[in-house]
Amino acid sequence: MQEQTELEKAVIADIKAIANTLYSVRSDQGLRLLAEATDKIPLASFDEWESVIRYTYGNTANPTLNLGSFFGGKPPQGQLWLELISWNGRQREKALKRLSSPAPNSLFFILALRRLNDWVPQVRAAARDILPQIAKQSSPEHVTNAIRVTLPNLSSWGRIEKVDKDVLFEIIQTPAISKPLTQQLISLSSGPMSFLMSQVSRTTVLDDQLFEIAQTAIQPSVRARAYRYLFEKRAVWLEARKFEWTDIRYLKGKVKPILGERPIDHEVPFSTLLNHSTNDSSSIVRRVAAEFFIKEMKSLGEEAYSLANSFASDKSKAVSERGHFALRRLNGEIE
Repeated sequence: MQEQTELEKAVIADIKAIANTLYSVRSDQGLRLLAEATDKIPLASFDEWESVIRYTYGNTANPTLNLGSFFGGKPPQGQLWLELISWNGRQREKALKRLSSPAPNSLFFILALRRLNDWVPQVRAAARDILPQIAKQSSPEHVTNAIRVTLPNLSSWGRIEKVDKDVLFEIIQTPAISKPLTQQLISLSSGPMSFLMSQVSRTTVLDDQLFEIAQTAIQPSVRARAYRYLFEKRAVWLEARKFEWTDIRYLKGKVKPILGERPIDHEVPFSTLLNHSTNDSSSIVRRVAAEFFIKEMKSLGEEAYSLANSFASDKSKAVSERGHFALRRLNGEIE
């Protein structure tokens, strides 16, 4: 954000206005003020906005109002939500350990989730301890939106460990979160929903809804992924990215994806999957159908010729090429 937008100016002004007043208002009022100041922030840019809020708060708040300077050593919850993105690792850890209120909005729950990738191990440990409790207290909508935005970034988090991921997926598997998250996968027309689906598929929460997702999801890439999972009877996701040297003499290398997978148990017949995917309105889905048709066409008997001709006449080049390949193989032209 090189030039300040009107939104950024407004957020900075609001954070400055409330930075030194949170201790003088009730906790619920402080949380409301934080929500009002940041509700319009686009969640997709959470990392940039975290820096803006940190800088603004850190350079405005009275340094004498530290986390132990309040009656009974209990600072207001609004201040704690701001302190969890402090420059100071000890302050972030203290803030997390003393949080006991719901997240003001989706943005602040994202900022809490990011502590699972914090560079300070003690902060990550504090986040593991408190996040399940905060998730239960917070609005399911806030938590679901935060997870939807955060999860596609998981494979790029270099410091998060398995124990930290387990906490995140424990939250995802609670019905209050898994149900609206599944509905968002089906209903949202924009955003990296297919990639989000692959990350959620580390758990079993989508397994029983995969056929529904394959049939009804708005985004073709989500439908295609659901059909692929059903055809292969396994879920695959990007676990991490690892850099490997290809020629160290010339300092050349590449980033290699590390994939994770698990089996999926379902009872949807192959013929049903093939029929629905073949008649999907998107060529992305029909291409998946053609791929798995080719793998199984020898077991389909005379029906294989009809399906191969159907694919060969598809208006999508990627699908028709697979159809023509299937016909050549059925006619013995290629093995």
